[in-house]
Amino acid sequence: METTRERHESSLSVSEMGFKKEQVIQEFGWDEDVDEDLRQAIMDQIDDDLADEDFTAMTDGALVWWRDDDGGVDDLSDALMDAMGNMDEGGYIWVLSPIASDPGAVDPRLIEEAAKTVGMNPTTSDVVSPQWAGTQIVSRGR
Repeated sequence: METTRERHESSLSVSEMGFKKEQVIQEFGWDEDVDEDLRQAIMDQIDDDLADEDFTAMTDGALVWWRDDDGGVDDLSDALMDAMGNMDEGGYIWVLSPIASDPGAVDPRLIEEAAKTVGMNPTTSDVVSPQWAGTQIVSRGR
């Protein structure tokens, strides 16, 4: 059985996730269960805090923390629309959900369907931290 440390070592790094210095990244769906180490690594990479849900200036991307009990396709589609609201052209969204073996895991098909509903495409999917998987969503044609 894979240990937490082994899972973490095989996770994508924040630079592999596409985060770069001076980007503005907005965060949606924060709760006490999020991976604070991952959040801190992203903030270290962008050299700034994550913008909260009320942020209204342009962003380069977004994080959407999503759990099974947060809702279905329509709810996730709404969350993705909110995340896209301030996003500059070429921006991307990472939908972060508990890994498949953990409570709250999200069926990857739900993320794919929600992305397509809002005119975006899922690209990369991988483990991003010991308890969280991530799916990158980008605008169509990218």
